[in-house]
Amino acid sequence: MRQSLLLATLLCAGAVQATDADRVGEVSTAFKLFGPNHKIVIEAFDDPRIKGVTCYLARPKTGGIKGGLGLAEDPSHATLSCHQVGPITLPAKLKESEEVFDVSTSLVFKEQRVVRFYDARRNALVYLTYSTKLVDGSYKSAVSAVPIMPWG
Repeated sequence: MRQSLLLATLLCAGAVQATDADRVGEVSTAFKLFGPNHKIVIEAFDDPRIKGVTCYLARPKTGGIKGGLGLAEDPSHATLSCHQVGPITLPAKLKESEEVFDVSTSLVFKEQRVVRFYDARRNALVYLTYSTKLVDGSYKSAVSAVPIMPWG
């Protein structure tokens, strides 16, 4: 009973994180006879503290029976592209590095995260995506910079 409750809680937590992004599209990368195909999904999310910035994250999604049941671990690589989509006003204080988005990429203990940095010298916002794992994170990462420009 206790294990079922823990599993249900973890599944619900993963679903909540995934709702922070809008799915833009997906492409199948490998056919699976049983369960969904392997695919690459593209998600869009807005920076929650910086209005006027939208990021697009493309990441692999494992299919097959395990993937269909939510038990598979997705590969640890992704690409990221962030853009100014409106006027940008920086808050008075920004953390040196602040997590702006994460999505669960396995049943437990693994996430794809996006962190924001501010490059004051170049007046740009820099976004980094990387994979975390309970024991060992991944060196695979992607970065995208958004120069803060006048709008309109």
